Amino acid sequence: MSLHNRDVRTDVRELGALVGDVLSAQTSTEAFETVETLRNESIDYRRGDTEDRTALRNAVDDLSTTREGIVARAFTTYFELINLAEERERVRAVRDADANGSLHDSFESTLEELSDAGVTADELREVLDDVLIEPTFTAHPTEARRATVKSKLRSIANHLEELDERNLTDREREAIWRDVTAEVTSLWGTRQVRQRRPEPEDEARNVGWYLENILFDVVGDAYEEFEGTIAGAYEDVDCPKLFEFRSWAGSDRDGNPFVTPEVTDETLARQRSVALEKYRERLKRLSAVVSQDGERYAVTDEFTESLAADAERFPAVAAEARERYPDEPYRQKLKLMRERLDRVDDVRPGGYPDGEAFLADLEVIAESLSTDRNDQVRRSFVEPLRRQVDTFGLTLASLDLRDHRENHTEAVAEAVAVEGVEYRSMDEDERVDFLTEAILQDSPVIDVEDPGDVSETAARVIRRFREFAGWQEEYGVQAIDTYCISMTEEPSHVLEVLFLADQVGVLTLPDHCGVDIVPLLETESALNGAERILGTLFDNEAYAAALEARGDLQEVLLGYSDSNKENGFLAANWYLYENQRRIARFCRERDITLRLFHGRGGSISRGGGPMNEALLALPNETVSGQVKFTEQGEAIAEKYANPRIAERELEQMLDAQIRARHEANEEPTEDVPDAWVEAMETMAPAARDTYRSLLETDGFVPYFEQATPITVVEDLNLGSRPASRSDERTVEDLRAIPWVFSWTQSRLILPGWYSIASGIDAYLDAAGEEGMETLQEMYEEWPFFRTTLDNAALALARTEPEIAAEYASLADDELRERFFPELIGEYERACELVLAISDRDTLTQREWLAESLKRRNPYVDPLNLLQVHLLGRSHRTEEEERTLRLTVNGIAAGMKNTG
Repeated sequence: MSLHNRDVRTDVRELGALVGDVLSAQTSTEAFETVETLRNESIDYRRGDTEDRTALRNAVDDLSTTREGIVARAFTTYFELINLAEERERVRAVRDADANGSLHDSFESTLEELSDAGVTADELREVLDDVLIEPTFTAHPTEARRATVKSKLRSIANHLEELDERNLTDREREAIWRDVTAEVTSLWGTRQVRQRRPEPEDEARNVGWYLENILFDVVGDAYEEFEGTIAGAYEDVDCPKLFEFRSWAGSDRDGNPFVTPEVTDETLARQRSVALEKYRERLKRLSAVVSQDGERYAVTDEFTESLAADAERFPAVAAEARERYPDEPYRQKLKLMRERLDRVDDVRPGGYPDGEAFLADLEVIAESLSTDRNDQVRRSFVEPLRRQVDTFGLTLASLDLRDHRENHTEAVAEAVAVEGVEYRSMDEDERVDFLTEAILQDSPVIDVEDPGDVSETAARVIRRFREFAGWQEEYGVQAIDTYCISMTEEPSHVLEVLFLADQVGVLTLPDHCGVDIVPLLETESALNGAERILGTLFDNEAYAAALEARGDLQEVLLGYSDSNKENGFLAANWYLYENQRRIARFCRERDITLRLFHGRGGSISRGGGPMNEALLALPNETVSGQVKFTEQGEAIAEKYANPRIAERELEQMLDAQIRARHEANEEPTEDVPDAWVEAMETMAPAARDTYRSLLETDGFVPYFEQATPITVVEDLNLGSRPASRSDERTVEDLRAIPWVFSWTQSRLILPGWYSIASGIDAYLDAAGEEGMETLQEMYEEWPFFRTTLDNAALALARTEPEIAAEYASLADDELRERFFPELIGEYERACELVLAISDRDTLTQREWLAESLKRRNPYVDPLNLLQVHLLGRSHRTEEEERTLRLTVNGIAAGMKNTG
């Protein structure tokens, strides 16, 4: 029996027709015919029925200003709906594969493989105990859609699910489709482009939506599946905590002056409020289930003692509970637990001090139910809640603080100058010595309440640390216990944060340290100097004491985005890979547990790509079991907006991490042949030289400005953070997100492949005839190289040289002739080499992706040509500016990617 009533072609056809119907109804038949003309002209060219895009280009050029806006809205709306159709197809694929036992990358198949390979229960238990996966949501501005638009689209998605998965009568089906039509009509009339920048509070609420409405419920279901799968393959192996969610939204201050302490405080308060309300709902639901008669069912002594302790804590509430639930001990206990939840953010005493105390009460209930023939009740109703509390605590998601190291240096220098210390004049060794002594001495060095006559930057940093201590006191250490330092280059940059945390009481060495300090290594010099930086810290008396208080665990954040922008795709991937291995080996030699934090973006060039493949491609030396990575922008919506897809994402992450950890246990040091390393050490520098030569060539920045919509992207209200670090017009100054976003819009996805061909050719020239054979061997047998090449292939597949040429035509003739042929030459050679090395005929090895590109490209093309047409105008009206911004949204939706 089929699980579904529809397929992707049905969804695409009917939703596309619906867009046409709404377009005609809301505008005119003539407008509909205009859109159809553009669509058909584009399809005809893609099919080879016409020789060039002249007819399409002329049709775009002939549009009136009003008609341009309608065309942009029509294609944008189409893509928003087609994205829902493809999301639904992903759900179908997962459900069908699960039903017939063919689900790849599944936890179940991996456990079967481990069991067949002779992995014992103790060995599996060791692997599971090591694993902790920490997706970290960021507010980085890569989500082009408004929250209102996303809400409408989620409603339409829910209707599509009903149509697809429910047995409906004709009348019910018609009613649902009528609602879909109404939603699409409303979507058509809704402003697509933000009129104001989202504020940090908006971004924090957006991240919170996925945690509250999707992941909170999905986690309980996922653990139920994991536990059942483990029990089916191994006896007596419990499923430990495997996931924890973190967030930068509302706490990431780097480059964003709008993330104030008030924003962070509001975020913490809102997250706790949401978590408490969720738990209250769950306890009420549980109370309806555990109505066991106390005269017929016994409870454990531990339960009796716990109930008595609560009754002593709240005698009036206990009396009310006994009166309302006579001889129903579980319901009495739950009533008192709800009282403790109510008092968490209340001035009255008796609230739960932290999530562990709440979890302990649930464990008492679970154990009592299991003891007296109610184990099924425990598994179905108590265990999911226990998993939720274990995962989300009372905080929903722990926050990471982050700021640029220059701000900490300025704050320390100015604050100690008030006390007569000339910190600025010290060299690095002197700074390390001073900070160490200051941290270890008992008395404070600076007055954090009144730091004196310091700059706005210094006052802001000191205030943040002062509030940091207050947040931990109010919300608990776990709520906000990590501090990331952008652009870390020296050990003193880490010690400055430790010093400031010490001055406000976040740490009291040697007994307590309430913060993990995480250096962000993103430049070539920082990555190459990692052992020097970490070695100095590990040998430092103050930092070693802080590490010991945190369980000798060091977290290191790797910056994929800026590393790529600095070095190019191939070199950045290799430098990150090699430096990860070096850092991991160094930490192991020093008996320090390493947790790598991968600062990935959604796009290939910013470390994106399938997460399970990325985890499996990490060097064995780095796989300690714990892993942390950023999730941002449209990638969050793609992975976590649909509950079934979210659960599948968690399963694939877990599957990959367990396999990677087991392999690391079997082979702690990855055996990479010298010939492969030599190949990469030839390719990477050559690729970097080609990439840097491009960026540093005189005229490249003006060409970038003229041949991409960067000026439009910078003005879009995508996020609260400014697009550039300063007012300078350089590639270095530009943030990685608008850099990638602009190239993606112009369909020349340069950051995902540029200079890879130059690097490979350099190796082939040096290696001779055997070079290609070695590269093919590397692709077949080395996950790192295969994943790198496959990701480049995805960026190449999404690149459209003919469309990119339309954007290049906007540049000055001299600039265009100097840069565009070089870019296209590198692209064409990269395509040849990737196909030869992978021994494939096409760049897209996934059939669904090839179908998706084939489906989308004819519809993206008119938007690109319209955008080029508008960019080419020296003066644009306000209406034309709105249409131009709308084309950005539409192309982003069509490409399913921004930056």
